[in-house]
Amino acid sequence: MKRFAIVFVLVFLAVSPALVFAQEAAASSEQADTAVWKYFAAALAVGLSCIAGGIAVAQIGSAAMGAMSENADLAGKALPYAGLAEGICLWGFLVALLIMIL
Repeated sequence: MKRFAIVFVLVFLAVSPALVFAQEAAASSEQADTAVWKYFAAALAVGLSCIAGGIAVAQIGSAAMGAMSENADLAGKALPYAGLAEGICLWGFLVALLIMIL
């Protein structure tokens, strides 16, 4: 969890100067200002959902491999859980598309 917080802070610090300069360049147009935030929100939706999905798949995959080492019949039962965790990334992508369209 500590590593996730460090990565999040570093990404935010890397992106924030671009947002400041983009806002200065588009200060005269309110539409351009909202476009910057729209792109930022879409990137945040995809980025955070993919990070969360990756963490979930890592945890599920680790537990599934441990369970399959003891009982090989559990392989089919672990697959739907990994698919549900990967679905988190898909929902983040769909939310980003909705943000970009609207």
